[in-house]
Amino acid sequence: MIKLGVLGVGDLTEKMIRGWHRASSDATFLLSPRSRARAESLARDIGCKLMRDNQEVADAADVVLIGVRPGQLDELAQEIRLKPDVPLISVVSGVPAGDLQRMFGARECTRAMLSLAAEINRSTVAIYPADSAMAPLLAALGNPVPLATEREFELATVGACMNGWFYFLLHDLQQWFVQKGFAPEDARQLVLSGVEDCVAYSRYKSSSEIGEIGSSIATAGTYTAQGLDVLQKLGANAAWQAACEHVFEQLTPKEHAHSNSNSNPRRE
Repeated sequence: MIKLGVLGVGDLTEKMIRGWHRASSDATFLLSPRSRARAESLARDIGCKLMRDNQEVADAADVVLIGVRPGQLDELAQEIRLKPDVPLISVVSGVPAGDLQRMFGARECTRAMLSLAAEINRSTVAIYPADSAMAPLLAALGNPVPLATEREFELATVGACMNGWFYFLLHDLQQWFVQKGFAPEDARQLVLSGVEDCVAYSRYKSSSEIGEIGSSIATAGTYTAQGLDVLQKLGANAAWQAACEHVFEQLTPKEHAHSNSNSNPRRE
């Protein structure tokens, strides 16, 4: 049985733990105590072990999952000392594997990016490097996408941000129906079912470009085409692309702040 230590019990790492538990993963979860209410809830619900501090997590773990915010990494790296050869899994956005290895000592380091659907084992699971030994463990949380380069991984992180944006788009569409008189639950089901239709048919027509499928619907003179024309005039699609570009630029600066830090590599 793997002892998986979690440093940073946040929303995403909580969903991952619950997903592993749901999949009957052969793992024991050792939790840092700083997000105490969340950690206590996991300990109560699924039997995770709440440790006294981060160092106790590091001492007992076979694998360490890091889920703190990027700005907290330096402090965490100075605070703990990891056992030799303990692999890391990082879900910290925008911090390359090389930086993590310098901060925590050279060791196997896997970067992963998931959505909240990890809780129900339906997340896209971006994994770098593609041949990571941690891939089978992470694959239990959904659909694994092994990536050969960190540039591809950062692009996949933009995809994870899109996942978050979709919720706001779906909410706004639901609210439009509600304002027009729909019951909220009926509006919710209508919007979600429409998205499910698109995804299912796009998968079925895998030989066709997604845009081609849309064009077959939005033919001249249809109401779909009229609405699409309004969206294009308002720059709706351009706005989404601009948001993607902005996030990607933030994830791939010419010089990563952590690369230039004065932090000494961790001693083992």
